[in-house]
Amino acid sequence: MASLYVSPHPDDFRSLLALIAAEFCPSPPRALTDEPPASLALHSCPSLVLGDGGSEVLSGASAVGWYLASQGKRTGLDTKQQSQVWQWLSFADNELTPVACAVVFPLLGVLGLQQSSHAEMIRILKVLDKNLEPKTFLVGESLTLADIAMTTAALLPFKYALEASDREALTNVTRWFLTCVNQPQFVKVLGQISLCEKMVPVISKPGAAPKPKTEAQLKKEAKNREKLEKFQKKKEMEEKKKQEKKLAKPEKKELGTISYDVPTPPGEKKDVLRPLPDSYSPQYVEAAWYPWWEKQGYFKPEHGRKSVSEPNPRGVFMMCIPPPNVTGSLHLGHALTNAIQDCLTRWHRMRGETTLWNPGCDHAGIATQVVVEKKLMRERGMSRHDLGRDQFIQEVWKWKNEKGDRIYHQLKKLGSSLDWDRACFTMDPKLSYAVQEAFIRLHEDGVIYRSKRLVNWSCTLNSAISDIEVDKRELTGRTLLPVPGYKDKVEFGVLVSFAYKIEGSDEEVIVATTRIETMLGDTAVAVHPADPRYQHLKGKMVVHPFCDRKMPVVFDDFVDVSFGTGAVKITPAHDQNDYEVGNRHNLAFINIMDENGLLINVPPPFLGMKRFEARKAVLQALKDLGQFKEIKDNPMVVPVCSRSKDIVEPLLKPQWYVDCADMGKQAADAVREGRLKIIPDHHLKTWFNWMDNIRDWCISRQLWWGHRIPAYFVTVNDPSVKPGEDMDGHYWVSGRTEDEAKEKAAKRFNISTDKITLRQDEDVLDTWFSSGIFPFSIFGWPNEDLSVFYPGTLLETGHDILFFWVARMVMMGLKLTGQLPFKEVWLFDLLTGPSLSLNLYLTIAPIHGGPGSCCSGLYAQLNDSNLDPVEVEKAKQGQKSDYPSGIPECGTDALRFALCAYTSQGRDINLDVNRILGYRHFCNKLWNAVKFAMRSLGDSFVPSEKLSGQEGVSDRWVLSRLCAAVGLCNAGFQAYDFPAITTAIYNFWLYELCDVYLECVKPVFSRAEEDSVSQSQAAVCRQTLYTCLETGLRLLAPIMPFVGEELYQRLPRRQSQDASASIHVTSYPETAEFCWHSEEVDRQMDFVMTVVRTIRSLRADYNLTKTRADCYLQCIDSETVTLVEQYSLQIQTLSLSQTVQPVPATGAVPEGCAVAIASDRCTVNLMLKGLIDLEKEVAKLTVKKGELEKQMEKLRERMEKSDYKEKVPVKVQELDAEKLRQSQTELEKAKEAIDNFMRMM
Repeated sequence: MASLYVSPHPDDFRSLLALIAAEFCPSPPRALTDEPPASLALHSCPSLVLGDGGSEVLSGASAVGWYLASQGKRTGLDTKQQSQVWQWLSFADNELTPVACAVVFPLLGVLGLQQSSHAEMIRILKVLDKNLEPKTFLVGESLTLADIAMTTAALLPFKYALEASDREALTNVTRWFLTCVNQPQFVKVLGQISLCEKMVPVISKPGAAPKPKTEAQLKKEAKNREKLEKFQKKKEMEEKKKQEKKLAKPEKKELGTISYDVPTPPGEKKDVLRPLPDSYSPQYVEAAWYPWWEKQGYFKPEHGRKSVSEPNPRGVFMMCIPPPNVTGSLHLGHALTNAIQDCLTRWHRMRGETTLWNPGCDHAGIATQVVVEKKLMRERGMSRHDLGRDQFIQEVWKWKNEKGDRIYHQLKKLGSSLDWDRACFTMDPKLSYAVQEAFIRLHEDGVIYRSKRLVNWSCTLNSAISDIEVDKRELTGRTLLPVPGYKDKVEFGVLVSFAYKIEGSDEEVIVATTRIETMLGDTAVAVHPADPRYQHLKGKMVVHPFCDRKMPVVFDDFVDVSFGTGAVKITPAHDQNDYEVGNRHNLAFINIMDENGLLINVPPPFLGMKRFEARKAVLQALKDLGQFKEIKDNPMVVPVCSRSKDIVEPLLKPQWYVDCADMGKQAADAVREGRLKIIPDHHLKTWFNWMDNIRDWCISRQLWWGHRIPAYFVTVNDPSVKPGEDMDGHYWVSGRTEDEAKEKAAKRFNISTDKITLRQDEDVLDTWFSSGIFPFSIFGWPNEDLSVFYPGTLLETGHDILFFWVARMVMMGLKLTGQLPFKEVWLFDLLTGPSLSLNLYLTIAPIHGGPGSCCSGLYAQLNDSNLDPVEVEKAKQGQKSDYPSGIPECGTDALRFALCAYTSQGRDINLDVNRILGYRHFCNKLWNAVKFAMRSLGDSFVPSEKLSGQEGVSDRWVLSRLCAAVGLCNAGFQAYDFPAITTAIYNFWLYELCDVYLECVKPVFSRAEEDSVSQSQAAVCRQTLYTCLETGLRLLAPIMPFVGEELYQRLPRRQSQDASASIHVTSYPETAEFCWHSEEVDRQMDFVMTVVRTIRSLRADYNLTKTRADCYLQCIDSETVTLVEQYSLQIQTLSLSQTVQPVPATGAVPEGCAVAIASDRCTVNLMLKGLIDLEKEVAKLTVKKGELEKQMEKLRERMEKSDYKEKVPVKVQELDAEKLRQSQTELEKAKEAIDNFMRMM
């Protein structure tokens, strides 16, 4: 039998954890509070000795607790849950326990620990409280080791430090804690827990003599005290060193914010004659450019040509924006798609194509109506019904005119080069007419029809909603969820079994359901035709317990024989599968729920009940009748409305549908035949799966805001025509006007118009309907010529709306215009991360940043947004948590560059603000490079039309690298490979131009006036430098439009260029123009840089930070000697060497050099003699060598223990092996350096 050694102290939470975990074991170990045997002296308490021999020992609360809890199956149901349990164990150990001890131990008289604040403890418990908000237990639906560990860690606070007011603020934690400690296993170990009344020091009871401690315990305490003192001294020393370091080191300079303060009327060109500020500042750079671009007409396809219809040999590029919701603010999802689209648009424009990027905004039916309804209720205490339809729609238009163009301003802030004169709103007259026309044509063709079917219904919105507006909430078992309109949370994730009686016998059939209230609408019980258990029930009926309804037993293949009893209740009017069964077997469809979620068509007492109150009532009624069988946890998916957070109900409603079968086939064929290209092609499987199995599309929405359906129900005032029903399409006509609809109705029923009465459908069309015709409705279809810009060139959007928007545009484009709406679809990756669900907050901050990005500034942006107050509060908490000091000013260019750099085909994007900040530093590097160049070029510099051909090796190399960058950028744009573009630009500017070429030309410029040869060399370098800067800025202009323009405008122009023009209407560099790429020069420079890096490495090894040393490069052959001689100035400059001298393979190298191999062709010899104190360096290295040897010996001893591989986690073993390898490398380098120094001595 196993033995568990624990502490006798009643508050030793680690031992309590093990004892409680043991209570869940089928065979609990024997618990001992005696002094453990000497063999366990090295093991921490608690310790678990397995078996009688005691050869296997587990020690420590986590290890022992895990072993015992796993015996009792309390460590999680699967790998995911086990990981979550480990996470909570770690949280208990590293977060809660230290602060709990630091707060409570001083109250218990335990000294020596650094006290922690009560507020810090509350903060940590609030993290726990938040996690427990929707749950009973921490992991899954039953108690696990996570609850045991966290409860025992929380024992001390609850007993001694958390007063009643604290517990009130921690309602979820308190509820959970009391639930846990009242479990029988906890009670057996802990007894009854008394909660803290007042946080005061605990005084020992008088007369209670302490139990005398054994000699071993006293020794152990003394040892612990000694360790604690050493630890405290160490901490003090570290703190002291930190403070000294802080005083010695100057504070890191904050990113400066510089404003452009020259009065510039909107649309006028920015003043570029004044000197550039000392450093890059987004506020300065982004000022004034956008209005100037707009006024100059650079974003219009007409720019530079007489007419857009004029043929352009360079071609036409047209793209329409995926219209953002009018309710929205620019979140990072919009920023991503618009940054990419703008880069493509600017690239095509710079290539000389007739370019149009058409802006627009979506009316967002449900979202907008919800925003305005909430605003009305918040400000005036009124609902839309209080106002009436016409007045409510006026309120929406008023709101739209006040707030609706917010996102346009933000798109401008992002630099989006849209033709704003063509901006469209889906509720504008032109687009509304197109929507009406599309509906009428499709209705007349029979593609749109009326039918009564199940829809996704939101009782809160009183509307059907699309699949994209339904969130699938996965539950692992019993879960309480909040539902709008209910005070208490509602139970989901359980399966209720009950019995139906067979008519005329005592036999019963047991069925199960997750929605027990729907049994009131049951009209059959289904079993599988091959199930032998129910063959005798053919032709039988079951009796409904609450009414006189007789329901047939039907036999259907859809039933899963292995699930439950193999018998299924059928509610055709409230479940999609049951609906299909109902149609197959001609069952009755009984609708038991109205649009508000109240029960109808049911017997008392359920009539008029709210749906989830009826859930409880039905369950109780079944229990009273004795027909309830059991209730158990059941993993399930709950459909939740993304707009209202209501539970979605399948409801039977007459609606308008689009027959998608033929249109879906045409859309699939367009891709199969290559007429439409989808990029990347891994989305093709999804496309074909959807198109080949497409369902008809419900386009009715029970809203007031949107395009009212132009369909009319016909009532004929003539006895010869029988009255029609709402769901009968024959009694519906569509028309552009009511008079037109009357004419159609009169013709259909062959009577005069005066006998016709019409009622227009109250519903509006699904927002995706107007979005589906957006690519041609924006150009005035059906009244205007589409030939110039339709079909478009490209659609770029997120892969999450491939079906909801892209497929519908393709289907409706083919059906209504006979053409595809675009030639290519590029689907980008989605932005992920914890903050994106907060809609706005990460959004504007990286663009605006700076002083306004402190939390109060970010809060102001939120308060002025369209978010619900609850969402605003959540967003504020997210901001405060993630960015306590605000977000540094990064700027538009840095954000755009980061978004493009992250974009790759095949993975979603988790954006890091620090990465954006890194690209802001890159902007500063560009800034400094241009400032240096302008000083070096001088005021009298005139760029030549072409290069002289007298370029030196550095010039030829940087021009070769420039050509490579041009090729990579153009290839990247053509392939939509944005990371390749950003990498090419970044590498050229940073690693090739700034780090290498600029350093190489500094000595050339510094001695430019020495003689005519130097002057000539400097002149050549100036022309090369100008070419690199001017071309490099044009390369990055589509991605970084503001800094590209600002710096380009400071450069002189070649005579063939328009001095006043924007960089964005100059030509984009193309490979045919830049033909200086030389593989030979690249290879030579690669060799040079290898030598330079080797020299730099040696200098770092010997701490030659400022001292320049002579360098002897021993070369294997004469060709390498010649190469070193040719590049000696570059090597000397880049490696900070005093001199660089090539040495033939047979030549002698002076003594006193450090040696390193650069390549198989060259060995570096760096002269150290006379530059460093050899004896001092040897002494330092000897000490280091000794330390390394000690570390390695200790590590080897640990790794060579017999139980190392069994007990130590694999990850730790890998880290130990890597540490040993690194130490070995360092030791060999230290020995080599000592030997080298000894030879010099």
